[in-house]
Amino acid sequence: MNNDKYSQTYETLKSSAREAPLEPGVYLWKDNENRIMYVGKARTLRHRLANYFSGAKDIKTAALIKHAVSIETIIVSNEYEALLLENTLIKQHSPKYNINLKDGKTYPVVRITADPFPRVFRTRHIVEDGSLYFGPFPNVQAVDRTLEMIEKLFSLRKCRTLKKRRHPCLYYHIGRCLGPCVKDTPDYAVQVERVRKLLAGENSALEEELRAKMQEASHALNFEAAAGFRNAIRAIENLTENNSVQDMMSTEDRDYIAWAEEGIFTTFSVLSMRGGRMTGQELFSSRSAAEEDASLETFITAYYSPDRQPPPRIYLGISALPAFDALERYLREQFDCTPEFIAVSAIGAAEGGAKRHLAALAMARQNAQEELRRRLRERGAGPALDEMARLLGLKTRPERIEGFDIAQLDGKFPVASLISFKNGSPDRKNYRYFRLRTVIGKVDDFAAMREVVHRRYSRLVREGKELPDLILIDGGIGQVNAARGVLDVLGITCDVAGLAKRDEEIWLPHTSQPLRLSKRSEALKVLQFVRDETHRFATGLNQRLRSTSLSLPALESVEGIGPKRAAALMQAYGELEKIAAADPLEIAETCRISESAARAVRAAAALAAEDKAAASRRLASPGKRRSPNAARSSSAAALAGEAALPDAAFAAEPSPEYGGE
Repeated sequence: MNNDKYSQTYETLKSSAREAPLEPGVYLWKDNENRIMYVGKARTLRHRLANYFSGAKDIKTAALIKHAVSIETIIVSNEYEALLLENTLIKQHSPKYNINLKDGKTYPVVRITADPFPRVFRTRHIVEDGSLYFGPFPNVQAVDRTLEMIEKLFSLRKCRTLKKRRHPCLYYHIGRCLGPCVKDTPDYAVQVERVRKLLAGENSALEEELRAKMQEASHALNFEAAAGFRNAIRAIENLTENNSVQDMMSTEDRDYIAWAEEGIFTTFSVLSMRGGRMTGQELFSSRSAAEEDASLETFITAYYSPDRQPPPRIYLGISALPAFDALERYLREQFDCTPEFIAVSAIGAAEGGAKRHLAALAMARQNAQEELRRRLRERGAGPALDEMARLLGLKTRPERIEGFDIAQLDGKFPVASLISFKNGSPDRKNYRYFRLRTVIGKVDDFAAMREVVHRRYSRLVREGKELPDLILIDGGIGQVNAARGVLDVLGITCDVAGLAKRDEEIWLPHTSQPLRLSKRSEALKVLQFVRDETHRFATGLNQRLRSTSLSLPALESVEGIGPKRAAALMQAYGELEKIAAADPLEIAETCRISESAARAVRAAAALAAEDKAAASRRLASPGKRRSPNAARSSSAAALAGEAALPDAAFAAEPSPEYGGE
């Protein structure tokens, strides 16, 4: 590999590490033939992968990076499941740079045998003889503690082979065995059922019983017995916690299929359980304009083949099962079997282990979403902008978009925000805000829009600066026509559009009917992202101005507190809420006032803080101003290759990044 190619590959791998999920999971290093070179697990995938590219590298790490061309991640629910999946994948693929686990065995499970008088013990081998299995358990010590507790609480047999005896063994005499070898024991089945419920996590009744015995022993001052019951309760709780995901043990083969979609892009994720173990995950990407049901049916048809037989059960991450008559007939003819399809809504009390099935589907969907986000980042927003130009009839591809929104509260503190996007991503250095001058004391969004558009673009024309390709207004046809009229006067020909909240309608100048795009449209996602950013920026500034306006007069209303002392208080504490929570003696010392005056200042600050909170609630109410749709912004941000901006970024004061005009 020449140096240029190696450098390019290294940067690609490093970028994959930076963009890895902040979740527990397994990561796979692959070579140029897509073979798995190394499998690792991590509590946080991004942090673990970042370590490969920081500091000095040992020989193995350097060799791994040198021969790798890609990194794939699989998200799981917790670190225990990552450990299990890592073990399975290492045994399945024997990666070049992995060292197999020392014992070369699977993780232990707890077995309840299928005998008339069952035994309970730890094993690493699954035998298809009707026995019940629980696990697997990565923590062998926890399993042993649990079995020790079961031995003390339940009098089950210990002998490997049950034979009729004339005299029972020692365990019978010390009360640790019911003695099925010497007499009839009708209570034996009851004890076995209680053990089964304990291992299956149905332990609330047993815990209550143990707590009652612990209290009874404690009241009798038998603290040693009480401690034993307490340890048993803790062992049950630890077993439930550690087995929350490993509880997926069942010898029945099954698949979990979930997916994520954005526009025409869909990513399917399949988690497979074979022989009671998760054998891995597969991700498949597709482009489709079909509806969800049709896309799912097409995927299932393509996924299963003679080399990949369908299991008896397939769990689907869909709320209700569609009509799969044709699909079931196809599978029956191709594989001589018809798997049972189970939707999320059907996973209930009648379905054993509902929690573990829902957890597996959630895990599959999370992996699909992560892969889809990665695809959209790599693809960029170019195709979405091309779609926007075509559907809206724009003069050119809108590589630079500027968005406007107006924020005010009953005519007070009217402000406007300007958001700039370049190639579908926020261009933060060109964010601006405007304190409006012509609409103070009245509610007139049309006049406010005319003012801000005139101020913005008359200045750009005067200074000979670049104009946007598209101006997006947060509003309907009235605001759009107001902006278009100002641009016509200035001789500016760039396109204008408005995106109204109701039904996400797109308004073009001087039209009588809005344009409605499909909710799957990539162009609509970008427009929604721009619109939500403008609204958030404008609202943040309006709230900041109102907060500042409320603070100083509220403090100055206290006798003996003038503008200077009020300003000193705000400088010392920063906000009214902190003044309201401060100690009066501290306030008195800070402002050099009497303690009684300090108490009055604190009371005034508390009242003003309540007024500010009430005003914020009014602004955020649906009747006054809509709140941004966080989920939609997140999807559009992923499409644009950029995360949505945090509220804290929207400072009201002028700065090099966010300028005021």
